[in-house]
Amino acid sequence: MSQNYFMVSQRRDSKLLRSAQEQERANLMPSEKVLNLKPSNFETIDKAVLKWVDEILGLHATTNDGWKKVPVVWITAERAFQTKHKKEMRSVDSESLIFPLMTIERSGVTKTPVSKRPIPGNIFPHDDYRRGSFFLTRKINQNKTRNFANKDRRRVHGQVNFPNRDSLLGKKIKNEKIVYTTMTIPMPVYYDVEYTINLRADYQQQMNEMMQPFMVYAGGINQFKIEQDRHKYEAFIEDTYSMENNIASLAEEEKKYETAVKIKVLGYILGADKNQETPHIVIRENPVEIRFQRERVMMGDIEDEMASEKLRSL
Repeated sequence: MSQNYFMVSQRRDSKLLRSAQEQERANLMPSEKVLNLKPSNFETIDKAVLKWVDEILGLHATTNDGWKKVPVVWITAERAFQTKHKKEMRSVDSESLIFPLMTIERSGVTKTPVSKRPIPGNIFPHDDYRRGSFFLTRKINQNKTRNFANKDRRRVHGQVNFPNRDSLLGKKIKNEKIVYTTMTIPMPVYYDVEYTINLRADYQQQMNEMMQPFMVYAGGINQFKIEQDRHKYEAFIEDTYSMENNIASLAEEEKKYETAVKIKVLGYILGADKNQETPHIVIRENPVEIRFQRERVMMGDIEDEMASEKLRSL
């Protein structure tokens, strides 16, 4: 074989060795990445309730213009904003609301008692700067685990795909260097969030058409599920529906019917939202190999050692 062949083969092996060393250093460092997932907060729970009322229930009622969908309004919106962006909900002359109409209001927030929480205790966060305390999931990083196994075969046998004796005998191969990817989040804090859904109508028929879907939605129980941004919450409809009307004072003002539906949501909060400096979701990878740099011991005086090194370089 020519000398050029050996030179090309040597350069190729050197390049592969450098690539393997870089990959090894990358695998030895426990990496941490932050996923851009939306955490659960009060706004997430509000959106879940609004989505359930406006989209899932999607109530309709009989109006003077036929069978139409009942508008849903979040009660905290300013009147000027509603007048500008929800013109179809108000009359042109008096700018008063047009019924039938449903409004949603968050009426109260209470921290869930310890005895009723899914996690009654407290989990302290990690001591590093990323924090994270609640274990969410763990899986094996196949690529990095395979790289460690290939590295060991190359170091011992001189090639990556060297067959293992146990594999030839049909035995199960045990890999000691397994890289696990673990995801952690902040400790969930559980709250009971109460909502009031007000149904308003001009006629008793409209009120009946809006009330009945709430009464039959959960069947023989009061519990149902709502979700938003991949977060799921458990909700309950109260048994009592408070009803009001002004039939007795019909001569003084326009007739209207109102019914309040109370809903309690078992929600949870992850972190301090935008005021939290640490990541909401962190991925960690465990180290499987620890190496120390080689140490050299110099005997004798430093001047003599330097002189001997200089002589060897000549």
